[in-house]
Amino acid sequence: MLKKLLIALALAGFATAVTASEKPRLTVYTYESFSGKYGPGPALKTAFESRCGCELDFVTAGDGGALFARLKLEGKGTKADIVVGLDDNLMGEAEKSGLFAPHGLKMDALSLPAAWTNETFIPFDWGYFAFVYDADKFKAVPPSLKELVENPNGPKIVIEDPRTSTPGLGLLAWMKAVYGDKAADAWKKLEPRIVTVTSGWSEAYGLFLKGEADMVLSYSTSPAYHIGAENKTNYHAAMFSEGHQTQVEVAGIVASSGQQELGRQFLTFLLSDEAQSILPETNWMYPARTPASGLPASFKAVTAPGKAIMSDPVNLAANRKAWINEWLAAMAK
Repeated sequence: MLKKLLIALALAGFATAVTASEKPRLTVYTYESFSGKYGPGPALKTAFESRCGCELDFVTAGDGGALFARLKLEGKGTKADIVVGLDDNLMGEAEKSGLFAPHGLKMDALSLPAAWTNETFIPFDWGYFAFVYDADKFKAVPPSLKELVENPNGPKIVIEDPRTSTPGLGLLAWMKAVYGDKAADAWKKLEPRIVTVTSGWSEAYGLFLKGEADMVLSYSTSPAYHIGAENKTNYHAAMFSEGHQTQVEVAGIVASSGQQELGRQFLTFLLSDEAQSILPETNWMYPARTPASGLPASFKAVTAPGKAIMSDPVNLAANRKAWINEWLAAMAK
């Protein structure tokens, strides 16, 4: 009798294991802060798995630039089914790579600064790049990007590397939009006050919070985090008269994925009211589609730039390497 019971239990355990293994698995490449403990990843994973009958796995690779570099290195042999966390500044080059498949979804009722027509990537959130400071510690806030760059006695700053970080690439585009052909000279003026250049946003913001710099390249919505999560109102984003470079974060289906349909289900979910409600106070960006409940109170308390500067993805893809080389030459001491 005991022997039969043990066999039955063993068979039940085997059946359970088989059932679990039969669940489809969706592998999502994303950046570290997205899938981290305080990012949107855990809540999105729970919500999507409850409706898909699948297993969703996040694989991280630094910031958005590092994410794209990893995908290019792995090529068609990548394990990724979905990539979440590239942006419109990388989109042109990513599309040209041939590594992504069309999303096949309707892009309507979005809340972006401009209409979305891209057929490869869907937007999931967006924001304005901005320099954030602690108003309790720093008072001489520059009113423009030119003032930040050209004042030799201006603030010490931390920025991100445009080769590995989407904010770093965004600043590169921002400088080009304001300075044009004189961007190299502008970088040379700013370089003495750059405390360090980090590989990604998390490291840069962490150094700023430790008091290593007066300002950090981040987002105009970053103060919302301090308001909503910490009940602190001393962090602000400097508003520049030239306007602020925008960033639209995007997700796409990897062309070599064997889970194309499940991938489309995930992209559809990412634009759902449930997912878009999760993003603002976990990723601290504006949702691509404002949920029915509206924006949280923390977002209503922060200042939005008066003018948006948007990049042409095709132009940026064509000039990215040249602009990075120009930046590297100007930053060399």
